[in-house]
Amino acid sequence: MNQPSCMPDDQTHAAIVVRENLDFDLDNPAIPKYWMGGDAFKTRFFDAMSTLFPQGERFFISSVREFRDQITDPTLLQEVKDFTRQEAQHSMVHRQYNERLKRQGVDIDAITQKLEDELFTEAQRLLSPTQRLGVTAALEHLTSMMCTCFFERRELLEASDPRVRAMYAWHAIEEVEHKAVAFDVLERVAKAGWWRRNVPMLMVTFGFPITVARIMNAMFKVDGFSFWQRMGLWARGLWWFYKPGGLFMPTLGYYFAYFKPGFHPWKLKEMPSYGTWLKTFNATKDPITAGNALHAAGV
Repeated sequence: MNQPSCMPDDQTHAAIVVRENLDFDLDNPAIPKYWMGGDAFKTRFFDAMSTLFPQGERFFISSVREFRDQITDPTLLQEVKDFTRQEAQHSMVHRQYNERLKRQGVDIDAITQKLEDELFTEAQRLLSPTQRLGVTAALEHLTSMMCTCFFERRELLEASDPRVRAMYAWHAIEEVEHKAVAFDVLERVAKAGWWRRNVPMLMVTFGFPITVARIMNAMFKVDGFSFWQRMGLWARGLWWFYKPGGLFMPTLGYYFAYFKPGFHPWKLKEMPSYGTWLKTFNATKDPITAGNALHAAGV
């Protein structure tokens, strides 16, 4: 018997498409160290997230796979398979990018080991399979939120290197495509109700930024910034994050929608410029050209 769908009957959404062997030219020495217009804070914010993705994507895959044998809906089962393949590609590309960070002196091995301990030792010991899946669904919502909101505002990435921006654009597109998969498994297969969906969201709301901040601060130390220079970076960066109209304030509506009874990811708007990226990529097969088109389509 197929699991019932909680997606709106009149909602159509993007298909999950696995794209492999993409070339972002990430080994090009012309990419500046501070590729966000020379801004160390903005660059290291995105760099810190990149260090999380290989282990994070692996955690997402394992959390969803724990329920694979219980899935009876063939459509959802295929979506889980495509989700797994997309996340594996993300992990691979970000590992390539992280090698660039390693050459800059960032201790990628130490970051990876700490994440391994947190996600595959501590989380396995402290959280049930449903709770781990809840964490995955919550983090998928946050990444979809950032992808949808960041790329719709052209000024946020205006001064960024087009090759790194293209990597994040591709990642953003695929996060939007599979944003409901972990959520559907959580509600339709694991049968998690409102509390078991939202308590993990509260956990990651605090845990995720603390982890990113810890890695960023370590990067600033590697970059040679003194204590007071780091304080200055944080003061300016936190204002960029949280000022009215800053990085995160316009995303609050998207974030809080998760807590509404009856929420489903596809009830939220799809990235308006998604079609622009897709059309350009399908015509050129070039993710950098597609990334430039996505950026140009922002407002």
